[in-house]
Amino acid sequence: MAAAVLLMAVAMTMIPLGDTAGKLLIQQHGMAPVFVAWARFALGTALAAAIVFGSGAGLAPLRDWRSYLRGAFIVGTIVCMLTAVATEPIATVFAAFFIGPLLSYLLSVLFLGESVGPRRTALLVLGFAGVLLAVRPGFGMTPGLGFAVLAGVFYGCYLTASRWLSGRGSPQTLLLAQLALGFVVLGPPGLAAWPEGDWAWGPLAVSGGASFLGNLLLLAAYRLMPATRLAPFIYFQLVAATALGAAVFGEWPDGPTLAGIGLLLATGFASLALRRDR
Repeated sequence: MAAAVLLMAVAMTMIPLGDTAGKLLIQQHGMAPVFVAWARFALGTALAAAIVFGSGAGLAPLRDWRSYLRGAFIVGTIVCMLTAVATEPIATVFAAFFIGPLLSYLLSVLFLGESVGPRRTALLVLGFAGVLLAVRPGFGMTPGLGFAVLAGVFYGCYLTASRWLSGRGSPQTLLLAQLALGFVVLGPPGLAAWPEGDWAWGPLAVSGGASFLGNLLLLAAYRLMPATRLAPFIYFQLVAATALGAAVFGEWPDGPTLAGIGLLLATGFASLALRRDR
């Protein structure tokens, strides 16, 4: 368990780090969000292909249309996230984004037949209240936060699709399928937004490499412990996003946003306690 939790902690730090680098590319180097997203998928595809073909993993998921539906959800997630962080504090974006796991819970109940209990439902409602505190719809909600919520919706669908496809092929090949789809689909708009001048190779490598490493470590953690036991640790992204936003951009969440983040973290770890009681 200790090894799995350590892998999750590192993975959940890498993913916000990739978005932090993406924000630097957009704000300080003038790159379009769609180009940054395409470059991230390009690097990830190259790394995933090297792992899959080097390890001899099965290629069956590459012939399954459901792999590409799952990939389409993560493409929407990343494009919307990069659009959101271009104008909004990273911590606030991630708080809004965490409508995703809540939506995934509902979708899994409706479409995958997963069981639901009153305590779990109560935690779901509290978690949604945390998202509302951070986003505050109708009270100065910006288009950037709208993209963050949309990213969360895509991510919730992605998580549900991942459960749907569990056991259908090797995790490495499923990862390659989603990355390759993003590389192809975002190719035309990404290349049309090709940047001029300074390419900022360092932040580009961090944006793509950190995101890829985070997902790879997540897969490694899932091999050590069931996904249901590790799911609450996804909320560690909120801690990492808050710290990175403060350190790199001097962004400090306001009071209601901090309250929303705190409520989301509390419900996430309360969910872990419920699973331990089973």
